Amino acid sequence: MNMDMIRLLSALPQFLVLLPSAASCYYTMKNQLRYTPLKTILLGMAVLLPYSLFCSCLCAMLQTDVNTVLLTSLILFFFPYRHTVTASLPKCLAVYVGVCAVQTFPAQFAYSFDAYLHPASGAADFSVEAAFIQLGLSCLVAAAFALPACRYFYQMVDCLDMPKIWYLTVFLSSVFFVMNVLSVPKSYSTLHAGRMTFLFPMMEGCALLVLIVIYLLFYKVTTLILEHANLKERTQLLEMQARQYRTLQEHMRQTARLRHDFRHSVRLLSTLAKKGDIDSIQSHLAGYEVSLAENTPVNYCANAALNALFGHYHEMAVSADIDTDWHIELPELLPANEFDIISLFGNLIENAIDGCLTVPEGRRYFWLTTEIHHNNRLYIVSTNNFDGRVWKANDSYHSTKHGGNGIGLAAIAAAAEKYGGSAQASNSETEFFVDVELKI
Repeated sequence: MNMDMIRLLSALPQFLVLLPSAASCYYTMKNQLRYTPLKTILLGMAVLLPYSLFCSCLCAMLQTDVNTVLLTSLILFFFPYRHTVTASLPKCLAVYVGVCAVQTFPAQFAYSFDAYLHPASGAADFSVEAAFIQLGLSCLVAAAFALPACRYFYQMVDCLDMPKIWYLTVFLSSVFFVMNVLSVPKSYSTLHAGRMTFLFPMMEGCALLVLIVIYLLFYKVTTLILEHANLKERTQLLEMQARQYRTLQEHMRQTARLRHDFRHSVRLLSTLAKKGDIDSIQSHLAGYEVSLAENTPVNYCANAALNALFGHYHEMAVSADIDTDWHIELPELLPANEFDIISLFGNLIENAIDGCLTVPEGRRYFWLTTEIHHNNRLYIVSTNNFDGRVWKANDSYHSTKHGGNGIGLAAIAAAAEKYGGSAQASNSETEFFVDVELKI
């Protein structure tokens, strides 16, 4: 077997490591894929397999350092990866750099194995056996991380919208990535000095363990942050319900007082009727109607929690001089999880009110309609005016308040998809529209 063929067989497994690495990058992005999983897999295979073969041949013929080409490839492949997912830039960077950092460890163990087989050699003459060891270890690492990433870590990508935390993760992963790149043994003789033959793989194993612990701590902290946010939302809902309860109590007190005063009104009306004073009777009745209207709480729907939510945001809209036209049709008992529906409406209405606040007072309006079709499909249509400023990239809306995707729109879409529906957002120069459909 000639040298070119040996170099090719050594280089090809090193480039094929891109396949398990690419798969690992999508584990936590399962809800953020721009295309279907099958299409994403086919696109990845169609690009990575020919690319690996081409680069392997190029390195074999030109005797180019494989690591140099691989590092360049990792930088280049981030951009198509970013295009295939809808997650924000900080999340994409954190996942991508994290996977790259973890996948440097199989290479380090393979170098240690190669140094044992060929003590007089070096990284530039990476053996075929070691290259396949690296590929095998990379596949094992990808398989080991598949279950926890798909079952647990994806929630962080879906729910945690804190760019600073994601950038901190990028930094920590980068430290391990750079450390492993710089510690690649140019000459294996350095690994045979003193006890380095045993210390090198042992230190790499400890470093990998430390990195895993960091990721587990990151997951734990993220879980606590999300639980706190969830608890805060529930507390806000309880406060809304308490406010609604106090309103109902006040209404009951007012009703009791009106019943007590009703006898005096009857006597007064009787007296005015005997006198034939129709104008005074009409004036008194008009005042009585106004008093009833002012002390009667608005009932938007039969569900108590949602009614409290609508009441809270309606007061907020009125105080902001927003013209509201709401037509709410919802059952008292929701087959869907009540908190999911509350979160959906809360995000929808809050986004609409925020949009209205960008318009001068006196011109703000917000229309909301919900209808139930066929007893199991809920349709929600929201329209509000705004100043026309949007930040849209890769067919998704981003928040104009902070970096990253619009949290409210993402939560609305997630709730709709959870119940077999969909959420579509669009806008004109002056209006923002959200159409939601879900099964309840």
